Amino acid sequence: MNNLDFIENKKSSFGDGSTFRGCAGNERRRGGLFSSFSQTIPSALVCVSQIIKKTVLVIFLMAYALLSFSQTFTPKTFKGKEGNLPYQILLPENFSESENYPVVLFLHGAGERGSNNEKQLVHGSTLFLNEENRNNYPAIVIFPQCPKEDYWANVDIQYGPLGRQFEFLEEGEPTVAMSLVLQLMDSIASRKFVNNEQIYIGGLSMGGMGTFEFLARRPDLFAAAFPICGGGNPNSVKKYAGKVDLWIFHGAKDDVVFPHHSVDMALALQKTGATPRFTLYREANHNSWDRAFAEPELLSWLFSQTKRNQK
Repeated sequence: MNNLDFIENKKSSFGDGSTFRGCAGNERRRGGLFSSFSQTIPSALVCVSQIIKKTVLVIFLMAYALLSFSQTFTPKTFKGKEGNLPYQILLPENFSESENYPVVLFLHGAGERGSNNEKQLVHGSTLFLNEENRNNYPAIVIFPQCPKEDYWANVDIQYGPLGRQFEFLEEGEPTVAMSLVLQLMDSIASRKFVNNEQIYIGGLSMGGMGTFEFLARRPDLFAAAFPICGGGNPNSVKKYAGKVDLWIFHGAKDDVVFPHHSVDMALALQKTGATPRFTLYREANHNSWDRAFAEPELLSWLFSQTKRNQK
């Protein structure tokens, strides 16, 4: 198949004669009460000292992480028609409103849903925080967070003996979360420092499903997309085939979202004459995003796509 690659995995007591287990786990026998105390006090001091050292280290690491976090992604809240949407935004280093920047929208998976505006950064954020990537591809990166009770796509999910079965709806109103993200993106795209010829979307699992549906709903908004272990309704590809370049990823051993969902989308695109890139990792399960994020050509491919060079 043209442009489709299949990649193989490139206790303690203080009585007489009792045993005391110190912090390091070494046992000591005591001959009497005073002997017990004389041996226990130094051990206790050592234990306290170790606890203090570990506590200081943990506090230091937490403070360092928070400091690093504050210098990278910034938590925001978008106020939309249906409510509020938490999101994180990463601006290019030395950001200037007089410049034009690409925008990357990334949709997380179902496990990262919530309202703390942090969990969505678990997967994928380090790719864009990498210093070399930030230097080579200065861009505005947006990670919205879907509420726990919502979903990035219109899909019916059935649970049975064969696993999860997904039925992707072709029509219908967008979910509230989806609608809020589209409003957010319209707001972002209206800024003068945004290069509207280079707005991209990607996502994993539920976010991969959302990626396909966002393309169907707004094919003129995005220049390229990279859905990972997702799926969609093959009938919807006609709305964006030839307008948006895609690189689709999936794991052949995925037992959460079966790989045929991505295969079906790639084949449907090919039938329209489009030439999507498709990578099926022979040994990967659902976490094929690890392999996808490690693709050396992913970002160079992504940022080379513009609306102007679409067919």
